[in-house]
Amino acid sequence: MRAEEVRAILESIGKRANKRLGQHFLLDESVISRQVALAELTKGDTVLEIGPGIGNLTEEILRTGASVVAVEQDPAFCRFLEKRFGPRIRLIQADAVKAFLPEFDKVVSNLPYQISSPIIFKLLGTDFKLAVLMLQREFAERMVATPGSRDYCRLTVGVYYRASCEIAFDVSKASFWPQPRVDSCVVVLRPRPPPFKVRDEEVFGRVTQVLFSHRRKKISTSLRTDPVVGAALAPEMEGWLATLPYASKRPEELTPEQLGEVADAFLELASRSRNTSR
Repeated sequence: MRAEEVRAILESIGKRANKRLGQHFLLDESVISRQVALAELTKGDTVLEIGPGIGNLTEEILRTGASVVAVEQDPAFCRFLEKRFGPRIRLIQADAVKAFLPEFDKVVSNLPYQISSPIIFKLLGTDFKLAVLMLQREFAERMVATPGSRDYCRLTVGVYYRASCEIAFDVSKASFWPQPRVDSCVVVLRPRPPPFKVRDEEVFGRVTQVLFSHRRKKISTSLRTDPVVGAALAPEMEGWLATLPYASKRPEELTPEQLGEVADAFLELASRSRNTSR
């Protein structure tokens, strides 16, 4: 589809592309075809598409015979999608970050950049077979980063714990209208069992979040200065944080498995603190 065609559609529904909301429309049909091919769709699949916009990716998904559940927040786009597809898709007008997601097997989406992080974490908490996602290149690089690298972060650890992740191919910013400032890429996520065990996944997630909020500080210092930790430990127990594994290391130096050890040890310390305060 050419930029002129997209512009004409937007004008017909009284819309303008809103860059602030991440409304960049993919023009390159070969990219759309490659995305859908990566999803390995069959007629029995139910595909979640987040932010379908005017439905060009939706159309390609439907050609495979798969069913589509589309979550779109913009009411003008919803009206257009209803006219374009009618009962061929299940359309939900909602904010995908806040909404309860219906059942689905696979995900194929060009995610608005500003909601990429909360959507990834939300998807990782669901039961899906495969996800093919268009993301900002810089964001995708954080998903597959290695410990010690500049891009290694909480997102890296969360993705690694839940799924295998690979960058399938790059997409130039010239493939979109209006052009974003950055290049994109298509990422494939395949859920798998966690490669290591933690005693409490919620605690592991919270500890990881706390540590990477202070990524340049040592483990013991980060935990000591955070209010989440203060609520979990009695004041007299804070000195025990120095006994945690890797207490003198920074979070970016630790592998996900080692961060899991820190979380388990912290949970034990919090349990001892509760017993002491009784």
